Amino acid sequence: MRRPLAGGLLLAALAAPSGAQAPSARPAPGPGPTRPSGASFEELARQASTAREANRIDEAVRLYRRALRLRSGWDEGLWYLGTLLYEADRFAEARDAFERFLALKPEAGPGWALRGLCEFRVKDYPAALEHLRKGLELGLGGNAELRGAAHYHLALLYVKAGQFGLAVEPLTLLARTEPEGPSLVEAVGLMLLRQPLFPSEIPEARKDLVRRAGRAGTLHLARQGTEAQEAFARLIEAYPNEPWVHYVHGIFLLKDDPAKGLAELRKELEVQPDNVLAHLEIAFELLRQGDPAGAKGPAARAVELAPHLFAARNALGRALVALGELEPGIRELEESARLAPDSPEMHFALALAYARAGRREEAARARATFAELDRKRREPHRPGGAR
Repeated sequence: MRRPLAGGLLLAALAAPSGAQAPSARPAPGPGPTRPSGASFEELARQASTAREANRIDEAVRLYRRALRLRSGWDEGLWYLGTLLYEADRFAEARDAFERFLALKPEAGPGWALRGLCEFRVKDYPAALEHLRKGLELGLGGNAELRGAAHYHLALLYVKAGQFGLAVEPLTLLARTEPEGPSLVEAVGLMLLRQPLFPSEIPEARKDLVRRAGRAGTLHLARQGTEAQEAFARLIEAYPNEPWVHYVHGIFLLKDDPAKGLAELRKELEVQPDNVLAHLEIAFELLRQGDPAGAKGPAARAVELAPHLFAARNALGRALVALGELEPGIRELEESARLAPDSPEMHFALALAYARAGRREEAARARATFAELDRKRREPHRPGGAR
């Protein structure tokens, strides 16, 4: 697993935060114990800054700690103490420094991101996930180095937790903005093959598979279509019977070549007959093509395999309604809306079904729910956030 911001890059990247997210340029006044060795706070702060700028990390850490004993509310000192400790691989201590800093500067996105990176290193993964997301939502300004590290580790945490769909966005951002490297390729490969592992946990016997899949996926996410197709061809030639290989290729093909995409998804079902996602993608693609009769079978199979998956209920309901089987179709769509009450799409499909059945009041309520949910979804996110 890569170590971002190492070898002095962290200090270079974070030495001068600015704007609303910056630590204050002047130390906050505050009482403290008797000065150690007679040194004043101002003198210790000056010496700490000199040591930090000279990359004398251990010395700078000692001096910042001494200064902070005199002024515990010195946010700039806590910021630099945290970055220095991170640079020295003292992640638990760095986490504590950023926690204190954030108590003073709760809107500092870089502080939350760095706290999350520290928590990742000490294997407090739930806290790391929460704080990396918060840092990205608040924004990291122009700090590309930190932003890349935050997106990468956030993606790893999603993959490890089996939340593969959530890993797509940060990995796509990285594929389009970062140089391709083994760490990114392996993370993409694990996501595509739906393996809830960190790259360091990949068994030796599966590394070639993961890297081939990751290479093809990274090229696709980076919009290098020709190279991606060639990489997928090599992957399938090497691993024609490996689960998820045909599925991911099929998903990538659906937009530009739906016929080939469907063919790949059906090959996936030869490898994994109970792959609910493959059944579901086939159903939705056939619905897009105006073939509800063809979509009904795979949608029904998806519901059979995953009765609590709202998308499966939605696909089957839409197919049934399109075929004129209104009441059973509406029941499926009502269940999909119950399972995913915050999804605009579920309520939109239900509104159309009610209208087709002449149930005007219910259609109006479903349309109103759809409009409200869609409005909330379209509200802009914070600048510089994860989305």
